[in-house]
Amino acid sequence: MSFTEEQIAFRDTVRKMVARHVAPIAAEIDETDRFPIELVKLFGEMGLMQLWVPERYGGPNGNLTMACLAREEISRVSPACASIAALNTMFIMPLLHFGSEEQRTKYLPIIAKGGVVTAIAISEPQAGSDVTAINTRARKDGDSYVLNGRKQWCSYGVVADYIVVMARTSDAPGADGISAFIVEPKAMSGISFGRHERKMGFRGAPNTPIFFDNVRVPAENLVGEEGKGFRASMRALDLNRPTIGAQSVGLAQGALDACVAYAKERKQFKKSISEFQGVQFMLADMAMQIEAARALVYECARAGDAGDWKRLNVLASMAKCIGSDMAMKVTTDAVQIFGGYGYTMDYPVERMMRDAKLTQIFEGTNQIQRVVIARELLR
Repeated sequence: MSFTEEQIAFRDTVRKMVARHVAPIAAEIDETDRFPIELVKLFGEMGLMQLWVPERYGGPNGNLTMACLAREEISRVSPACASIAALNTMFIMPLLHFGSEEQRTKYLPIIAKGGVVTAIAISEPQAGSDVTAINTRARKDGDSYVLNGRKQWCSYGVVADYIVVMARTSDAPGADGISAFIVEPKAMSGISFGRHERKMGFRGAPNTPIFFDNVRVPAENLVGEEGKGFRASMRALDLNRPTIGAQSVGLAQGALDACVAYAKERKQFKKSISEFQGVQFMLADMAMQIEAARALVYECARAGDAGDWKRLNVLASMAKCIGSDMAMKVTTDAVQIFGGYGYTMDYPVERMMRDAKLTQIFEGTNQIQRVVIARELLR
């Protein structure tokens, strides 16, 4: 891939930070399921939390390529920590593309300072892949809306300062009745959280149900027009899915790096296992799969940076799907190369395999991504 000097310098800076601050705590975060609040401050100081905020609002004016670079580098040691660097994307994008100038002026300068955690609440217990099935309601009442319902799988919602919430404002069929609202959980009454989900992987990235009980949201917190919330969330997902592909690439690269080092050290039959052709072929396949996925991820990023929304839509699904499928395959093979040791928590590859599984599920399952790709082919 061809990167600018600025992008290369940015990547190298993130890589050094990861080695110094993230790698030493990655295993501990997984073991304790602790939200690493100290990384919010660190990432904010580096501009990673607010990467997408335009310069006119005080942000670094980053782009999709830089977001992918950051997420790939951090994911080499911890995808859960990498998700912190990109978590504000899903809040910033609806404001940039559909929000009012008043909303952008109010919230983006705050986010630009770093240290602010945001989230987006879309999924519900009965509405996962089928976003149009959401039941959370927002009823207009004077100069505000009254919000009632429940959200599921809202990453970082329990620690968020601001959340974009998708709610139904009418009985219009499908997506036409869905609207987006800015909710401030620390300032609005009627918001409560359920228990922390006990996840197989991506530990340290909190997920809790959110309950809305007659939450009064000012009318000016409506993002865009009524009934246009679904479109806002889809645009945000299109821009975030390539970063999941980058996260998957970084995760797989970390597993490959661990395998190469281990294969050189581990001896069987009086020689290192790296000398066995069976192991060599596995390493070669892993490397090819990683490079192929990486090329697609950054081709997708280029389309996004160029504002080619039509091309981005299908490339985002491709990059997310092929990247996460590849990461699952590579990390599973990594455990195999490590053998019995790979199945223990003393080595990182078992954690990498657990983390890889979620990349096939969140931000739209890989089955949904295939639906998007096929629909575009058959249009």
